[in-house]
Amino acid sequence: MSPLRESFERTSAPLLQTLAGLPRAVPFLLVLALMVAGVVIPGWGWILVAVVTLFLLWLLLLGWPRLSVPERLMRVAVVAIAFAVTVTQAFPN
Repeated sequence: MSPLRESFERTSAPLLQTLAGLPRAVPFLLVLALMVAGVVIPGWGWILVAVVTLFLLWLLLLGWPRLSVPERLMRVAVVAIAFAVTVTQAFPN
């Protein structure tokens, strides 16, 4: 494992432990609420969607080495859709 990867995982560990300590529904409901609010709120709502996109990208990067190819493709597709929503919300015209 590269030193950069080890550093990334070590830096992420405290937040992952906090997330693991929450009930399973809490992170899901938070992501869902942020996405819905980001899509519904005109103007600056795209920032909420961008936060969700970055969170999903962070989780993708953490899990990447342990994922199979289909799992990687599905997760990349979800991040790409979230990114597309972010850009569409940020630049509506």
